[in-house]
Amino acid sequence: MKICISQKSRFSGIALMMVLAVIFVLTVIAAGFAFSMKVEMQLAKNHLNESEMELLAISGVEMAKYVLGQQLNVVNQPYDALNQKWAGGVGDTNDLLADISLDDNVLGNGSFSLKITDLERKANINAADQMMLQRAFTLIGVDAVDYSTAIDSILDWIDNNDNPRLNGAESDYYLSLDPPYLAKNGPIDDITELLLIKGITPEMFWGLAGSDEQNRIVLTNYNATGSTFGVTDKPVFQGGLYDLFTPISSGLININTASAAVLQLIPGIDENIAQRIVQMRDGPDGVEGNEDDIPFRNTGELINVPGIDNQIISQISRYCTVRSTFFEVQITTKMGKYQRTYIAVLRRANPRDIQTLFFHPR
Repeated sequence: MKICISQKSRFSGIALMMVLAVIFVLTVIAAGFAFSMKVEMQLAKNHLNESEMELLAISGVEMAKYVLGQQLNVVNQPYDALNQKWAGGVGDTNDLLADISLDDNVLGNGSFSLKITDLERKANINAADQMMLQRAFTLIGVDAVDYSTAIDSILDWIDNNDNPRLNGAESDYYLSLDPPYLAKNGPIDDITELLLIKGITPEMFWGLAGSDEQNRIVLTNYNATGSTFGVTDKPVFQGGLYDLFTPISSGLININTASAAVLQLIPGIDENIAQRIVQMRDGPDGVEGNEDDIPFRNTGELINVPGIDNQIISQISRYCTVRSTFFEVQITTKMGKYQRTYIAVLRRANPRDIQTLFFHPR
């Protein structure tokens, strides 16, 4: 009798353990399923947020188009300058854009902010000749021994043939690298292409001061010897080629928005004249983007800058403008704790014709 009771208890214990094991397995499966559902729900929510944030960014692009278009309609302002609303300046309290804000525009469940930068504030790398490139490399402090290779290689990269210049490089050079690639033999589309060109180092491109853009470098400069090209100890300008050139612009430099460094790329303008141009347009307080700025209404007004005469104006007029045509728009969207940045490039032909050349998340 005792044996039967003992066997019954043992069987009951085994059954209980099996039940517990089944419950444990089911619990694990249920937990895994719940976790998967949570992940799927979060992914779906993120996708929804991405879609809504992209729509917010598109709305931001449309606002940028409106602002840039209306700027052309502002009376007595036949120029683009840093004190205007599109550039983040104070604008005119009486103009069409007085009530427009570029920051924290609420729309639906989110908001967006705009930063508009004209591309004519830089020189166009595709239109740069040997003299302008030489001035650029001298400005950033590159030794003449080194920039001769870089300049010839840039011009070889852009031209439409495979005939290398004296110190340049064409496809036969780049195909010998690891990994190999072809010379562009066409206009530069993205300024980071310079990092693929023989003789261009990251220091030349970004400058000794560095740049937040360094985190976005995806291209690497390769050369056969693995050597880098030197930079002088005390460059005049702490920036790099990235700060001086753009691949997209009208080809002219806006004297109301260009930095003193970019102005020095123009033949006939040295460091002193460039600083005087900036000081004159900044007004009495010497601060850009506020009420007392005095933008140039046309390039002929450069005659008022000490050191510039009619001969110099005649020389530089083909390089300059007071209007900008191409603009980069940075749109920062926010929705709850989520934030995303998008980039668009616009071409403004007239108030009713502003094209989006490209738009993408950053």
